[in-house]
Amino acid sequence: MTVKNAFYAQSGGVTAVINASAAGVIETARQHPDKIGKVYAGRNGIIGALTEDLIDTSLESAENIAALRHTPSGAFGSCRYKLKSVEANRTQYERLIEVFKAHDIGYFFYNGGGDSADTCLKVSQLAETMGYPIKAIHVPKTVDNDLPITDCSPGFGSVAKYVATSIREAGYDVASMCATSTKVFILEVMGRHAGWITAACGLASESEGEGPHILLFPEIEFDEAAFLARVDECVKTHGYCVIGVSEGIKNKDGKFLSESGLTDAFGHAQLGGVAPTIANLVRDKLGYKYHWAVADYLQRAARHIASKVDVDQAYALGKAAVEIALEGKNAIMPAIRRLESQPYRWDIIEAPLSEVANVEKFMPREFISEDGFHITDACREYLSPLIQGEDIPPFKNGLPDYVRLQNLPVERKLPPFEV
Repeated sequence: MTVKNAFYAQSGGVTAVINASAAGVIETARQHPDKIGKVYAGRNGIIGALTEDLIDTSLESAENIAALRHTPSGAFGSCRYKLKSVEANRTQYERLIEVFKAHDIGYFFYNGGGDSADTCLKVSQLAETMGYPIKAIHVPKTVDNDLPITDCSPGFGSVAKYVATSIREAGYDVASMCATSTKVFILEVMGRHAGWITAACGLASESEGEGPHILLFPEIEFDEAAFLARVDECVKTHGYCVIGVSEGIKNKDGKFLSESGLTDAFGHAQLGGVAPTIANLVRDKLGYKYHWAVADYLQRAARHIASKVDVDQAYALGKAAVEIALEGKNAIMPAIRRLESQPYRWDIIEAPLSEVANVEKFMPREFISEDGFHITDACREYLSPLIQGEDIPPFKNGLPDYVRLQNLPVERKLPPFEV
């Protein structure tokens, strides 16, 4: 078998465990020097391939690569950039082939979500459409947990653990002060179209009256009157009300409550913060004192409270991606298959990228309570295994001791290219 180099890149919003997948890819590749030469990482995702801005991971020590397993964010830089079709921008694909040829790259590992799966699928088709042989494997990642086929997406379990912990702790705080102070607390979490992270907040409520008392999902149309009535009832019954809300909730007209009018690099509506919108509604209509918080980047960066299940799966999928490529396969995403929930057992299967790219997995209606304001037992059974176990990073001087790689560049061989 001819030895070829590999290209690895990170895409989209980073997570607490995406670097664990990177470690899985790089460490596994290093175990096959007779088949894979060097692993080059793209600086800032696929943009690094287009601009020939490559990082030589072979210059990193085994200790530093291993430390990626407990380090959050994207060690090589990520991007929000979606390749157009070959027909729409053939120049981009010609450039990719030039870069791959110049650096003898025969393997492509793209670590990201649904849009990244689409990019990986397009790259996988280079051999057929443009005559360049390459094995392209997608490594799944998304805190939104909205990739199809796979039981869950790496990054989600740790976010779920973080938001469930945070809303429980905030709930205890509000409960202790509600007699004379705050009555309503709102936590806004990520989730543009799928309410998986919002649902995870519901894990914090294990007994009657315990927060969160209300969850607002993007899959359920926001009913202002029903919501306000539930808040009022909750405060009068329990003395306070804790609410988990998805950034992507919509009104009866299908418009995001928090839409800012801007779009991101993928063309998605830029959401501007729904928590203050909900808080102002509570104040104006019910007059209750409130506080709100936006989990924002904190929820996806919180490696200190990562789920061990999530870390293990992220690493295993990176490892599996390399093994699949070495079997000569192309246009595949390694995916988690649930074998059993109690105890949680899983293995890895192969999902065709043609069935993954541009497909979103939403919350099943049976996971949401009949009134639309909470999760069901079936949802709890699905979610609970994903937050199990602690994988605490090493600490130094009282703070997590994360690694920063050298990220030394590979010498360029081609003329510059404008992205």
